Amino acid sequence: MSRESGRGNRERRQRQSGEERRGERHHLTDAESHNGGTTDTTHESLGIMEELEHTCPHPRTTLTEPAIFARETSCECRAPHEKLTIAQARRGTPVDRPVRVYADGIFDLFHSGHARALMQAKNLFPNTYLIVGVCSDELTHKYKGFTVMTETERYEALRHCRYVDEILRDAPWTLTPEFLEKHKIDFVAHDDIPYSSAGSEDVYKHIKEAGMFVPTQRTEGISTSDLITRIVRDYDVYARRNLQRGYTAKELNVSYINEKKYRLQNQVDRMKEKVRTVEEKSKHFVYRVEEKSADLIQKWEEKSREFIGNFLELFGPDGTWKQVFQERSGRMLSYALSPRESPCNSPPRELSPLRSPSPPSPPARWHNARPSPPTSPKGASASMSSMSEGDEDEK
Repeated sequence: MSRESGRGNRERRQRQSGEERRGERHHLTDAESHNGGTTDTTHESLGIMEELEHTCPHPRTTLTEPAIFARETSCECRAPHEKLTIAQARRGTPVDRPVRVYADGIFDLFHSGHARALMQAKNLFPNTYLIVGVCSDELTHKYKGFTVMTETERYEALRHCRYVDEILRDAPWTLTPEFLEKHKIDFVAHDDIPYSSAGSEDVYKHIKEAGMFVPTQRTEGISTSDLITRIVRDYDVYARRNLQRGYTAKELNVSYINEKKYRLQNQVDRMKEKVRTVEEKSKHFVYRVEEKSADLIQKWEEKSREFIGNFLELFGPDGTWKQVFQERSGRMLSYALSPRESPCNSPPRELSPLRSPSPPSPPARWHNARPSPPTSPKGASASMSSMSEGDEDEK
């Protein structure tokens, strides 16, 4: 069931109950006139029956839809709207009697400062129905100045704020008692800084004096004027950005010379960006090359140490190759110094008549006879001298 249909049902029930109560009141009045007077009990029953049920709109409980727009009068409840004090509102009110809080403003370039102010207004009391009044373009341009957003855009921005229950379009610049009574507003929420405008030092002065003003805190560092100041300060940057995104110079209200200047600056910036990209890639490539070079140098050093160690193991002072060389040198020297016997299949030499036959030597193959090497160079020289003496004797 929609909000409008629920409101219609409540109105029908209210009309029916009102008609029934009026009928009962007329019936009791006739009876009293017939009896010639009234009693205290009758007056009490009449007072109870004259109490009407509150049909004020309730705060939003769902956020699936935007806030509603106010009609000519946002609260059509016919029940007496008794005045509340701040203490009573903070203690809490019945469900069918929410505290109606009003907050107004321009809300141009809706930002977090606006949202925080509305959040504070919504949380002032346990049962708060927040009405937000938005001034029209005509009033705003007259009393404050030109706006960035149109009034329709500002209305829609406020409708989609989660803290807002109702939007009042074309809100008045100064709040009158008639306006507050018409919309049955209990309290007005705004920051406590005096707001001088429309020939008044503080447009909320009479609200404060009536005890209907509840202050909220401003958010430092953010405001519509600050945002506009940033845009004006960096105008060239935003103009160049929008030209680059496809907006025309006419749409941006930029002259022909400035358009060419901005486009040239955009090209220069693109070239700088390319150069920075190439530098970054080059740095990354150099870093990778240095990293790989370090790995290669480390591996080369390890291989070099291994090669040098193997070389020293083979060719060092106590290396394996020296031992092998010494062994082979000793064998070759022993072969060179030891006499070799003739093979057994060589023809025997004829004996000379002057020579006596030598005793026969035991048969042995020349390749199996391995004379023992001399124990020292002196022994080798001695054996050589004895061999030469023996040859001389034979001669």
